[in-house]
Amino acid sequence: MAQAAEISLSPPHSPPSPIKVGMIVFLSSEVAFFGTLIMTYIYFMRQSAEGNPSPREVFSLPMVLIASACLFSSSGTIHMAEKALRRSTQAGFLAWWGLTIVLGIAFLLFTANEWRDLIVTHHLTISRNLFGTTYFTLVGFHAFHVTIGVITMSVVWSLAQRRQITVRNMTGVEVVSWYWHFVDAVWVAVFLLVYIVGPRA
Repeated sequence: MAQAAEISLSPPHSPPSPIKVGMIVFLSSEVAFFGTLIMTYIYFMRQSAEGNPSPREVFSLPMVLIASACLFSSSGTIHMAEKALRRSTQAGFLAWWGLTIVLGIAFLLFTANEWRDLIVTHHLTISRNLFGTTYFTLVGFHAFHVTIGVITMSVVWSLAQRRQITVRNMTGVEVVSWYWHFVDAVWVAVFLLVYIVGPRA
């Protein structure tokens, strides 16, 4: 009898959030997408180094390191934003989330400046050679994902400023955070392949 009462009093397992399940499925497809782009970059760089300029001639590592530091730091700031929201510290959430947006924008500005230098100074375009094609495709799609993340985070920040995002409805914050951590993780692979390994291949 006591066992039956204990079973009846135990809380039912809540079903997984459709939003979270959807984001997991989406990120899984993104892993396959970026995996294909990365393997394509590796394949073409191993097949041919035809034409100039080459990776060794065009990249400015200090600029890329600063841009990467901005993006990698943003994983820490978005984590701090989540922690602040769980503690119901609205001001802390807005500050950390806003800083994440600023770091994302800074990364995009550094990327734009790098592209301007590659195109204007080194005359490297997407149609110049295999390096240009694979580089602009891989880094361009990553920059596009960062842009989507910045826009989405800006919408969340605006809603939070109007008190529409709280600890009771933070699922959206969580899935956007997952997306942003994924974008950062992809950049680790892209950074190592394109800027560290590529010029030495």
